[in-house]
Amino acid sequence: MFTKFLVVGSRMDPASMNILTNLSDISEGKFDFYLIDGEMLDTRCLDRDKINKYDYVIFASKHKSEKINKTLSIHAPGNFREVWGGGEEGKLSPASALFQKHLFLTLKKIKDESELNRYSITLEATHHGPLIERPSVFIEIGGSEEEWRDKKASFVVAKVIKKAIETWEENPYHEIAIGIGGPHYCPAFDKLQLDSNIAISHIIPKYISPINEGMIMEAINNTVEEVDFAVLDWKGLGKAEERDEVIRILEKNYIQWKKA
Repeated sequence: MFTKFLVVGSRMDPASMNILTNLSDISEGKFDFYLIDGEMLDTRCLDRDKINKYDYVIFASKHKSEKINKTLSIHAPGNFREVWGGGEEGKLSPASALFQKHLFLTLKKIKDESELNRYSITLEATHHGPLIERPSVFIEIGGSEEEWRDKKASFVVAKVIKKAIETWEENPYHEIAIGIGGPHYCPAFDKLQLDSNIAISHIIPKYISPINEGMIMEAINNTVEEVDFAVLDWKGLGKAEERDEVIRILEKNYIQWKKA
C-alpha cells in the first residue's frame, strides 16, 4: 500500500528539529525529508505538489498541553469543528488505521526498550491541521521546552519512525475501526490499539459534542482502509441521549458498532 514515505519537520519546532537531526544520522534512504520554515499545522506552509508525490506523510512535532503532560503521542490530523492550528473546519486528512497501529506498536516497543520511563505513550483524538490529500500521521513529543529538547526522547522517536517504515507490511487480518467518544488522550483506544486485533484510524472526542452524522461520515470516508465498525468509548460519550444519537446515526448508515 505505502512504499514512498515523507517525513516532515519544521525549523520553528525544537522537537521536530531534534527528531529530524537524529533521523538524518541514522537514515539509510528508506524515506525522504521535508524541512519547512513555517508551521506544519498550517496547510499554506506546505508544498502540496511535493507532498503529493509520496504515499504516506509523517509529521514529527512537539505537543503542547495545558497540563504539560510528558508524552510520546500519535494522532491523525483534521478539524471536526472550529479550526485549531490550521486546516479547514469539518474536514479531515486521510488516515491509515493499519499504519497508525503499526507505528503505535513500534513506539511502545522501542520506548520500553529505551527505558524512557518519564514519558507515557498515548493516542490522541484527531485534531488540528494541516489538511492534505495524502494519508498522514503526527508523532509528537509532549511536555515543555525541556521535553521538546530532550535528546534521548527525540532519538527514540527518530528510531520509531525509521523502524516503522522499514518494517511496514500491510496486515489484511486486522479489523478496521474509527473511535468515537472519550477525552483528548485516549486510554480506552490505546488498549485496543496495543492489545487487540483492532486498528483505529480517526478518533472523534467527546469534547466536540454534539457529535453529528457529518463528523462520523467524514472519519469513515477519510480512513483509507474499508471501515468494519465504530468503537464507542461508552462512558466517554456522556449522557444516554448522546450515546443513543450516535448509535442512531451509525445504524441509519448501516455501520456496525462495538463498545470499547
